Amino acid sequence: MKNFALIGASGYIAPRHMKAIKETNNNLIAAMDKFDSVGIIDSYFPKADFFTEFERFDRHISKLKFEKKINLDYVSICTPNYLHDAHIRFALRQGADAICEKPLVLNPWNIDALANIEKETGKKIYNILQLRVHPSIIALKEKIEYGPKNKVYDIDLTYLTSRGHWYYTSWKGDESKSGGIATNIGVHFYDMLSWIFGEVKQNIVHLNSHDRSAGYLEFDRARVRWFLSINSDVLPDEVKVKGQTTYRSITIEGEELEFSGGFTDLHTVSYNEILKGRGYGLEAPRQAIEIVHSIRHSSPIGAKGDFHPFVKKPLSAHPFRN
Repeated sequence: MKNFALIGASGYIAPRHMKAIKETNNNLIAAMDKFDSVGIIDSYFPKADFFTEFERFDRHISKLKFEKKINLDYVSICTPNYLHDAHIRFALRQGADAICEKPLVLNPWNIDALANIEKETGKKIYNILQLRVHPSIIALKEKIEYGPKNKVYDIDLTYLTSRGHWYYTSWKGDESKSGGIATNIGVHFYDMLSWIFGEVKQNIVHLNSHDRSAGYLEFDRARVRWFLSINSDVLPDEVKVKGQTTYRSITIEGEELEFSGGFTDLHTVSYNEILKGRGYGLEAPRQAIEIVHSIRHSSPIGAKGDFHPFVKKPLSAHPFRN
């Protein structure tokens, strides 16, 4: 049984990590979050110590190690994107491996700096890349690998996940903290595409605003038109009629890739792989981080060239900047 700590216990994704720790027969000994709405811990580890101040959390971990000889094996990191780098460093300096949510970091050079700390401490950094363990995505990768060797596939990626006005007040609405729309809700798709279709050859941004982002990515073996948005106004009418607030579509050569199910247990699968020494390490997400960094710092060219059809949907005003 391994000992875990978790930073970011009140976040949306934290329960999946708690569940994964529980289902892999390990123990959460301490958790930390500046917000105390963390009653969900009782469903998994009611005896875990909880802290709302990082300094006291840090002190507690050290006391466990030096006074009770309880060593920390892993730190699971579910905090806002801009804090991942610092919390990964904390984990390694406590003598633990880090398991971090996506995006691992916001900038490519952060990966290089963390590699030095891995070398210095001898500990490992793992990234949760759950689409790589999704059965449908694994099957797609195998299909591409065993298909025609020189074929370049035409792909449309559409991901619309509605968010209310709260989004813009939270850290997610601050590009300096979240990395913007493409980073916050798109990085796992870019990682999946990189994993299957190879190196990036071209990265063009058509649109990048507070509530949507779109562009064209060319990989060794794919041409991808992509569109991401958090605005419910852009949902297709047939989705709105059903009262749904999320729409996810990936078409490959005009054929829909079905991967809507099977998401609930992917963190447990990822944890099992990490515990067996087969998790995705520091270098795995590099290209996806490079993609979102480039998107964030590119000047959008508008509806020119090969763009996603949704690029022409009417733009919305920022709810707090009218």
